[in-house]
Amino acid sequence: MNLQQLQYIVALDRHRHFVKAAGECGISQPTLSAMITRLEEELDVRIFDRSKHPVEPTPMGVEIINQARLVLKHAMQMQELVRAGKENMDTRFSLGVIPTVAPYIVPQFIGLFKNDYPQTRVSILEMRTNEIIRDLKQAKIDIGLLATPLLDPDLLEIPLYYEKFVAYIAPSDPNYNKEALSANELPLNHLWVLQEGHCLRNQIFNFCAEKTPADKQVYEAGSIDNLVRIIDNNGGYTLIPQLHLPMLDEVQAANVRLVNNPPPVREISIVVYKDFFREGLLNAVANTIKQIIPADMLDTRLKKFAIRL
Repeated sequence: MNLQQLQYIVALDRHRHFVKAAGECGISQPTLSAMITRLEEELDVRIFDRSKHPVEPTPMGVEIINQARLVLKHAMQMQELVRAGKENMDTRFSLGVIPTVAPYIVPQFIGLFKNDYPQTRVSILEMRTNEIIRDLKQAKIDIGLLATPLLDPDLLEIPLYYEKFVAYIAPSDPNYNKEALSANELPLNHLWVLQEGHCLRNQIFNFCAEKTPADKQVYEAGSIDNLVRIIDNNGGYTLIPQLHLPMLDEVQAANVRLVNNPPPVREISIVVYKDFFREGLLNAVANTIKQIIPADMLDTRLKKFAIRL
């Protein structure tokens, strides 16, 4: 068994196609097939069911592939340790970002990071919270950017910034003429939220938990932009992140109200698996985000100190 064989089974699992996997690995399809067969013979177990189209891993194969990802991750960490000792940022990494953060971070992040760290290649994926947690643990991605706390002992959370929610409310709503709203003035039967699986949806319901009736009527949308458009056309209200405000036009901006008693706030953090050690990379990501987020929103420690693992 060697690292190349582990790379081959991970590539085949990703593509579920021998020719595409071989292309990624820079070898011929017969060579890829032969190397994977040799590994299966050495382990005395079938990793892939070749009778399926597309090819798919066997139940035992799933476990082997997940372990292979971890082994490859640790091998890469060893290489990164040497590079870090040489102060070299010639590396690559993958970053998972939740959909309710991506629109405010990713567009600027791409250009800023490329300019400041031209030797570092980054792959950015928009993913939901449960997907990021799963892929961090399976070594499919390196870093996550999501709302915390997660309370997961396998993950390390590094707070970046704190973002308030504001109410976006239709002119037809009874509370529209108020300059600010309190939590007990937000009736759930007028509430629009994101679809199941979005962390922002859970945060809104946590905020409303004490007054959530069992028979609540909730309308769901796929994105914050859709929520705003739905309210513009149908009435009601929602809670939107502070960083979404510049995306509203002048008419829509007039529909924003502050929320008090208590003001809803979410914590956004860099999240990595507990054995992550690429300290320089974490600081590169954090330093780039610090150029995007207003200073008054940043975590106090992040303003003063570099990240230390």
